[in-house]
Amino acid sequence: QVQLVESGGGLVQAGGSLRLSCAASGRTFSSYAMGWFRQAPGKEREFVAAMDWSGGSTFYADSVKGRFTISRDNAKNTASLQMNSLKPDDTAVYYCAASRLRFSMAITERGYDYWGQGTQVTVSS
Repeated sequence: QVQLVESGGGLVQAGGSLRLSCAASGRTFSSYAMGWFRQAPGKEREFVAAMDWSGGSTFYADSVKGRFTISRDNAKNTASLQMNSLKPDDTAVYYCAASRLRFSMAITERGYDYWGQGTQVTVSS
């Protein structure tokens, strides 16, 4: 089992950058594939980015491709989401998630077994 805690959210102007972190408990973090999702007010949670256990394979939603970068440091039990060129449409609560299938890069919520509590990102115009 793994527990996830996100941090790094905040208020930023359009065009700015933020880096979200996801700290994982446990000694088996490298066994999990990781993903990031987001949920804007009044909308369903949507996929943002995913990576396999090594971080060597990644996948992005079209809406963030070229602006966001997902990465991980297995030695530090941490996953990250670097967000550049932020837009007001990126405003949402961002969640990290872990999958026990280490090679998985699932784009649906059902593909993940553990979730963090979320961190708010607000992009002003």
